[in-house]
This record gives sequence, C-alpha cells and structure tokens, in this order.
Amino acid sequence: MLPQRFRPAQPLPLETERAVSEDGCMKKLVFALAILPAITPAQDPAYHDPGMKVVTQVAIVCRDIEATSKRWATLLGVNQPQIHTTKPGHEVKLIYRGHPSDGQAKLAFINLGQITLELIQPVGGDTAWKEFLDTHGEGVHHIAFQVADPARTIKAVREAGMPVVHQGRFDDDSGSYAYIDSAEALGVTLELLHSDAKK
Repeated sequence: MLPQRFRPAQPLPLETERAVSEDGCMKKLVFALAILPAITPAQDPAYHDPGMKVVTQVAIVCRDIEATSKRWATLLGVNQPQIHTTKPGHEVKLIYRGHPSDGQAKLAFINLGQITLELIQPVGGDTAWKEFLDTHGEGVHHIAFQVADPARTIKAVREAGMPVVHQGRFDDDSGSYAYIDSAEALGVTLELLHSDAKK
C-alpha cells in the first residue's frame, strides 16, 4: 500500500468543479470589463442639436420670383414681399461642391408665424439652387433649422452619409448657412442656419 502522500488525489465532486470553473470565468469577465475602457477608443454619441426640433423655414426655388411671390401673396392675403439679390458668392464665402462660386439668388420672404416661406430665384454661377432648378424644375428646395452648434451638427450628418453641398455667410455677415445633401436619404435638402453671437 502506497503512503498517503503518494496516493492520487480524489476527483472533485461535479458540483465543485462547476463552481470552480464558473468562478474562474467570472473573474476573467470582471477583469475584461475593468480594462475595456483602457483598450477601447471612446465613442462620441451622435450629436442632436436642440434646434433640429423646430422647422423655421420652407424654401421654394422658382424661375420668376416676381410672379411667384405675387401668386403666394394673393393666396395668403398678405402684401407682396420685397425682393432682394444676394451678394456675389466671393463676397460671402460661398462654397458649392467644394469649390468657390460667384453664384447669387433673388430672395423673398413671407412670414407665416413659426415658419418663414422663402422664395429663391437662382442668378449667376453654380449653386445648389441652380442645380435644383436645372434638374427638377420649380419646387420645394429645402427645409431649414436654426442650430446652436453648426460644426457638430454638420459632423453628425456627414457621419450619417449626408455631406455639405453648399455653404456660405449671410449678406450682412451675421451668421452662416449650410445645405446638406440629404435629398436621397430624407426626400428633401436640409439647411442649417446659425446666427453668430452678438459682440
């Protein structure tokens, strides 16, 4: 008979083996969860600008803004709005599809309460307005939102597959606008408006 110290160890009961195994797995899981933040890059959640909850403008591109504005004014029972022509693109940092443009537009605005109806007649060089008119004819070009953080909003929509197609400054240099190439994804172009903080 072998001395006690040379006898083979008795096999552990099945329940004990399971407990030991599960305890080991749990320790590995706890360790993995503990080091995960250190080895995984932080992911910023998608930014949702508070201004995106309120539509502020609906814009229609047209060929003859004088005639179109008169028809809308008659329909709505309001005075025909004033029409003005925007500054040439190079004066307002207009970028269209990645390139500077001298495009302009004639604009008219009709206040309808929360929403402003904007009428746009393209003039001059290449713009998103001219592209829409040449491709689709007259119709609704965009809906607009007044955003608090245009840079983060543009980044968020770009990451969603909708890049900026046309952007620039307001004529009085008090703010900026950007048209998002969202028609395929959303059925309409988005405009992001932003007014600079008052100095």
